[in-house]
Amino acid sequence: MTDPGARAPLAEQVEQLLADGGELTIVSAGDPVLRQGTEPYEGQLAPALLERFVQALRTTMHAAPGVGLAAPQVGVPLRIAVIEDPAPVPEEVRLARGRVPQPFRVLVNPSYEAVGPARAAFFEGCLSVPGWQAVVARPAQVRLTCQDEHGRPVDEVFTGWPARIVQHETDHLDGTLYLDRAEPRSLSSAQAMAERWNQPTPATAARALGFALPDGEA
Repeated sequence: MTDPGARAPLAEQVEQLLADGGELTIVSAGDPVLRQGTEPYEGQLAPALLERFVQALRTTMHAAPGVGLAAPQVGVPLRIAVIEDPAPVPEEVRLARGRVPQPFRVLVNPSYEAVGPARAAFFEGCLSVPGWQAVVARPAQVRLTCQDEHGRPVDEVFTGWPARIVQHETDHLDGTLYLDRAEPRSLSSAQAMAERWNQPTPATAARALGFALPDGEA
């Protein structure tokens, strides 16, 4: 358990962030908080403050818009993230990416491990790296272990796009950006994504830009 005397700085930081209400400011790549990792959540925020912080993360995620947001993305180095995906995508995209709706979830002290050897590669973006996307090959299925915002244990297997979201947000808590795992030759601007690479899979981009996809993908 964290020493109560050590909790004040983080609690004060969160109180200051929430003082104005509404959306929080998302920090961009280059801010050290995105690279320093996070400390495990051990009650540093009182329950009422944690609830307010989680709601602010959700509001900010929706406004961005995004399907996940980690505490360090708003400048708070705590091991907490939120995810939610209504998955409003065409059927061909849903089938290609395994993108299915995900309810709102709070991930406290999450970690993941791959389930099986299968990997899937798709373009991925980040609210802290606005205007760019790149192809990232990730385990197609992962086992997530964490707690929810009420301290209840979570042990669940995620597949497809939900597995990608879980990995992306948990990586943030370890100081890892998706670009660290991306295929460099695939890096594309928002304009290029809209004009050239909006297909359900990155196969066309791989051929044109000259990068490899995992075995079994064409």
